[in-house]
Amino acid sequence: MLVEPIGFFYGDAVYKYDAPRQGRLFAGHPGRIELARGKNFETALRDLDGFERLWVIFQFHENEGWRPTTRPPVPAEGRDRVGTFASRSPYRPNPIGLSCVRLLRVDGLVLHVDEADLLNGTPVLDIKPYIPMADAFPDARAGWVEAQAHDLWSVSAVARFAEQNAWIAERSPFDLFSFAHVQLSHGPFDDTRRRLSVNRDSSTGMLAYRTFRIFFSFDSAVRTIQLDRVESGYTLSELENPDDRYGDKQLHRDFVALWQ
Repeated sequence: MLVEPIGFFYGDAVYKYDAPRQGRLFAGHPGRIELARGKNFETALRDLDGFERLWVIFQFHENEGWRPTTRPPVPAEGRDRVGTFASRSPYRPNPIGLSCVRLLRVDGLVLHVDEADLLNGTPVLDIKPYIPMADAFPDARAGWVEAQAHDLWSVSAVARFAEQNAWIAERSPFDLFSFAHVQLSHGPFDDTRRRLSVNRDSSTGMLAYRTFRIFFSFDSAVRTIQLDRVESGYTLSELENPDDRYGDKQLHRDFVALWQ
């Protein structure tokens, strides 16, 4: 039986590293699901606006292949890898994902949602209402997840970072504070994360966000992270080169002229 997308999701997370580990960690970043026209989906959406949450079944369209085991972002103590079917890993035999999103409103064939852990352009395969009576089992056992090391950190920003972030946000769709908060508030120093570098001797680190670099300091004793400043990921010679693969060099030129 052929499965075709019924529509596509559009939101702030463009690259894999933009996506949060869980959708509820991405609250405040609304996206939208645009359903296909000419399929009578307008009728299929009838009565959906009375539900607060939806199950969205989607395709992991940027993944190839699968792995029988995976390393969780926050593994349980003494358990480095777990079986794929005992995880939420996106690398699965069939690249199908499930996300519980918050429904904001329905406008024709467009569903406005929040708390989605989907990438921009994700094919949506189906939509079902979340029904607490049937779908919520708060007392159910959660296997190895119950033994996770709950590595929670508090993330704050100094005035310089806040100014830089506000300047960037006024001129682009980027919110570096929100990205850093999502990436660093839970198990921030996972060694498998390639866009993160940490110097434990100086208690400092750098988190890459697209072509920007976020520099921070931390205090392991009290589990706090302070966002200190933003720098461009381009060198001066790269900014002088007219080639603009990501279409953001003028933004960086203006940023460097003001902040670096």
